[in-house]
Amino acid sequence: MSEQANKPGDIHLPSSAEDLKHLIELGAAGTATYAVEDFFRHPEKTGFDLSPDGKYIAYAGPYQRRQNLFVIPTDDPSAPARQITFETDRDIAGFLWANGERLIYIKDSGGDENYQLYGVNVDGSQSKALTPFPQVRVQLIDDLEDDDRSVLIAMNKNNPQLFDPYRIDVYTGDLHQLASNDNPAEPIDSWITNHDGQLLMAMKIIDGVNTCLMYRDQESEAFREVITTDFRDSIAPLAFDFEKPYLVWVSSNLGRDKSVVVAMDMHTGKEAGDPIYSHPKVDVTSLGYSKKRKKLTAVTYITDKKHYHFLDEDRRNLQQDLEQLLPGKEVRIASMNKAEDIYLIRTHSDRSLGAYYLYHLDGKRLDKITDVSPWIHEEDMASMTPIEYQSRDGMTIHGYLTLPKDSDGKGLPIVVNPHGGPWVRDVWGYNPEVQLLASRGIGVLQVNYRGSTGYGKKFWTAGFKEWGFKMQDDITDGVHWLITQGIADPDRVGIYGGSYGGYATLAGVTFTPELYACAIDYVGVANLFTFMKTIPPYWMPFLQMMYEMVGDPEKDEARMHAASPVYHVERIQAPLLVIQGANDPRVNIDESDQIVKSLRARNIDVPYLVKYDEGHGFRNEENRFEVYKVLLGFLKKHLLAH
Repeated sequence: MSEQANKPGDIHLPSSAEDLKHLIELGAAGTATYAVEDFFRHPEKTGFDLSPDGKYIAYAGPYQRRQNLFVIPTDDPSAPARQITFETDRDIAGFLWANGERLIYIKDSGGDENYQLYGVNVDGSQSKALTPFPQVRVQLIDDLEDDDRSVLIAMNKNNPQLFDPYRIDVYTGDLHQLASNDNPAEPIDSWITNHDGQLLMAMKIIDGVNTCLMYRDQESEAFREVITTDFRDSIAPLAFDFEKPYLVWVSSNLGRDKSVVVAMDMHTGKEAGDPIYSHPKVDVTSLGYSKKRKKLTAVTYITDKKHYHFLDEDRRNLQQDLEQLLPGKEVRIASMNKAEDIYLIRTHSDRSLGAYYLYHLDGKRLDKITDVSPWIHEEDMASMTPIEYQSRDGMTIHGYLTLPKDSDGKGLPIVVNPHGGPWVRDVWGYNPEVQLLASRGIGVLQVNYRGSTGYGKKFWTAGFKEWGFKMQDDITDGVHWLITQGIADPDRVGIYGGSYGGYATLAGVTFTPELYACAIDYVGVANLFTFMKTIPPYWMPFLQMMYEMVGDPEKDEARMHAASPVYHVERIQAPLLVIQGANDPRVNIDESDQIVKSLRARNIDVPYLVKYDEGHGFRNEENRFEVYKVLLGFLKKHLLAH
């Protein structure tokens, strides 16, 4: 095992407010049309959700700079809203309707991601903390739309590493445990219900690297194993069949490269018939259905943008009607009532957070509720363009390029913005970070490097144990592509990312120091060894998978040492800004401390912004304002003035 660069728990070394002041002032200076606050302020109204009976609409809005819940009547959306929560320490992180009169919501403490469940009535009464258990994380399994009294949740209350399923009373918080997840050697990592809310499926981990799908016909029965696969083979349940309850529609890449939507027989573990949809270039991982009409309606997939394949004429006609009423927008159904005759509609684009509308199926009436960010005008924003290029070893790499509005697209300062995860992908749409940079004359490249999901098993697994190597090469090749195209000024390329993107930032300035003029690391990994040691307890069941995907600290010691930027800080030449939340449960603050301490030991000044009320990314509005002013000031100093 490699030695640590310094011990976890060493004193944190954030820069003083005075040291950061000049960057904040520089970031806020200028005569740009839009201030930093315009891009990162809380929307006045967002996250709209329709009650099951269709009588009310709930949404999130700011109160004392924190996102809280508000309610308006569906028959008069312009009526004054009733505020029903008054949280002041943290934003409400998510909410839903438990029934027509009561909502439940989740909130963590200081960014620790130990989300607790709360309940409140539509009139603001009977507010209650339903899971007041310290250091316990709640996950939703099923909202049980036919049960007005309960929802199904999972909690790691009995063991920090394992989540047990519970039925919880949304008024009293009374709990009833439905099953036990008490075998750490074969932990269950997900619980799945049928359309009636019965807990009939579960997924467990075997030997740390195999996944086993389990099923039972009745809740009174024990789960039985249906099929076990290597974790590289994905079988993700999407929906139970309406006619044959033992058939489950899944997204599966079993025996193929791209995931498809296909039915699986839970009695045999075999696919039942051909896929109902597949795509030659991307995975298909979603499936829509009408519970009222008991029909599958559509699959969605993402290539350059989101696309639909319809399985039902009513759903096709609804989408066509909406797109005709809202031309030029990406249109999706945000929620609907139980009767499926009133819909909340959300529009999107790459230049706007869009708007919410209320659509009544009877009469095809569309009423606008609100724009999400009316202070931002779409015509002022920059377009996000899908791009692709070839990696040095012949892979096609997809991504998105955003150039400043009205620029000639030549010789520009560029920020490369690798996404976090890393096992996710960037998608087309509005991104406030990207638009902020574009508004200041900076182009932004987003790269779906190998290891990103959505492009098939081969592309995903090509990133295994390639942190700092081929995954980084894909990003580097994107920079060279921009330079070759004449888009990027080779002397004015910066790199900025969060989480894995923060790691890629550190790797970029460490392993290709000549490429970047400056770098910004936001909650990024600096040391692969200490990163593995400080993961949250509920990630521990996946540790062997992490060893397969990132590296085994013993078997791959030399490779992980070579890929850990903290051991090679002498190679860093570019100015570096480091940003960290002190309560980050995923990337421990020790990661940022290590890189800062190592560089400062070489008498290199590293601006280091730490927030002690934040975790893995900053949520509190005032902290977001500060971090992006510091970020912008840093780029003005080291990229734009280069």
